[in-house]
Amino acid sequence: MFEAVEELVGEHADLETKLADPSVHSDQANARKLNKRYAELTPIVATFRAWKQSAEDIETAKELAADDPDFAAEAKELSAQREELTEKLRLLLVPRDPSDDKDVLLEVKAGAGGDESALFAGDLLRMYLRYAERVGWKTEIIDATESELGGYKDVQVSVRTKGGNGATEPGQGVWARLKYEGGVHRVQRVPATESQGRIHTSAAGVLVTPEAEEVEVEINANDLRIDVYRSSGPGGQSVNTTDSAVRITHIPTGVVASCQNEKSQLQNKEQAMRILRSRLLAAAQEAAEQEASDVRRSQVRSVDRSEKIRTYNYPENRISDHRTGFKAYNLDQVLDGDLDAVIQACVDTDSAAKLAAAH
Repeated sequence: MFEAVEELVGEHADLETKLADPSVHSDQANARKLNKRYAELTPIVATFRAWKQSAEDIETAKELAADDPDFAAEAKELSAQREELTEKLRLLLVPRDPSDDKDVLLEVKAGAGGDESALFAGDLLRMYLRYAERVGWKTEIIDATESELGGYKDVQVSVRTKGGNGATEPGQGVWARLKYEGGVHRVQRVPATESQGRIHTSAAGVLVTPEAEEVEVEINANDLRIDVYRSSGPGGQSVNTTDSAVRITHIPTGVVASCQNEKSQLQNKEQAMRILRSRLLAAAQEAAEQEASDVRRSQVRSVDRSEKIRTYNYPENRISDHRTGFKAYNLDQVLDGDLDAVIQACVDTDSAAKLAAAH
């Protein structure tokens, strides 16, 4: 069943030999690539070795049980452990999303529901910021358009691991967890402005894209149109007084990115380029994966789409994920950043689907 793992074991040993050669590290880019692959294979190889060793241990326990019945229970326990190792190895062999180790740009957009939707978008932003804080990620609000009554019409935030641009362990990057958040989020609650106590339904959209490294997207400076304009906002230093806001248009694709939150035009340009690079990567990936859309769902969704991935019901303190069937009555805790159980249900459902497709 796991014959192909022997090849991975050989590749792992070959990588170990190469990484022990000091000359390999003179090319830092190649060394990082080899290290990343080595780290990806290490848990597979370790589990496979434990799986093979378990067969020998079970056989030994069975032989000893012939003379000492006490070993029969040990053989049974070892068999159960082998089954667990078998399942773990199956999951490790499921094809990985190549973007799992990446950091992300997360955007929350108010949708149907007017001011109430903007307030909900603010609640979602706070939920993600608190979740990032819980797991030790770094966050940075890149651009934001606030609504008149509070909340956000649109807000973009960078979410990164402590090391930045990828995780220390394979599959433990920000994208590996937050990619399941892309879609339309629906809220059911009584708005503060509702005098009759009626429950209103509104929605906000979440778009999650893996942050691109510069080498992944080639951007020709001649393909860019850069416009500068005065920042809009409540006022303050540099706001409304200088042309510091930047809008960058990628002419071949029409993709636009803008930023006005930083004090200087240079800083806004750098932030806008980060957004543009990630959006171009997401567009390229979506185009390349169009034929395989039935197998891998795009995480870039529109607020206007009718598909709602999750409902937040305040009166019942209930959160429901419509993709996985997950339901819990701790909405207050989830909105305070306790998202692990909700996301893990998505991870498990995704892994099960990939495992089924692989067989």
